[in-house]
Amino acid sequence: MKQHRLAAAVALVSLVLAGCDSQTSVELKTPAQKASYGIGLNMGKSLAQEGMDDLDSKAVALGIEDAVGKKEQKLKDDELIEAFAALQKRAEERLAKMSDEASAAGKKFLEENGKKAGVVTTASGLQYEVIKKADGPQPKPTDVVTVHYEGKLIDGKVFDSSIERGSPIDLPVSGVIPGWVEGLQLMHVGEKYKLYIPSELAYGAQSPSPAIPANSVLVFDLELLGIKDPAKPEADAAK
Repeated sequence: MKQHRLAAAVALVSLVLAGCDSQTSVELKTPAQKASYGIGLNMGKSLAQEGMDDLDSKAVALGIEDAVGKKEQKLKDDELIEAFAALQKRAEERLAKMSDEASAAGKKFLEENGKKAGVVTTASGLQYEVIKKADGPQPKPTDVVTVHYEGKLIDGKVFDSSIERGSPIDLPVSGVIPGWVEGLQLMHVGEKYKLYIPSELAYGAQSPSPAIPANSVLVFDLELLGIKDPAKPEADAAK
């Protein structure tokens, strides 16, 4: 997390916190008011996910009051830089700890999961389980497929789900994470698989979103609904 991002986040959240003592006078009627609330709400959630849950609302309100009133700031710039650096370091340490914990938990999970009946482990380390068999065609790396899926962490927490949205998606077989690229080519149209994807076949040491810590093993319920016909759009356009 960059220092300027942290400073901007604190500034935005402070706008919300500064109004906490006068919530009765705050109106959420106009689009601007609603958008303002939404900005504060989303940024507050983001900060909470990053572990910044000890901001002093009174100190934040004081900073806003001094800035808006063009009063002399009560802390020097170098003191503020030092404070932001301390928060940044804490956030980095927290993320590193989460990454280490996810890595250790993932390895243990895969070791135990691989011993279960019906779970197959491939040469790459991908694990899969056939939930529903079918005899449809298998996709090639160059194909675009239609799928339904639900992604979870090993603790069962759902981070994404086309099933929940009620809308399957089209995607290129070679345009997804390596665990999906391999898993999709094992499947036949009409089949349902459960994929257990090691972090190195998912996002590795990167955290694509606050919901997915770095080094996470990902579990997907995946249904292959169909393979897109590349000639069909052209045929439809010619009609």
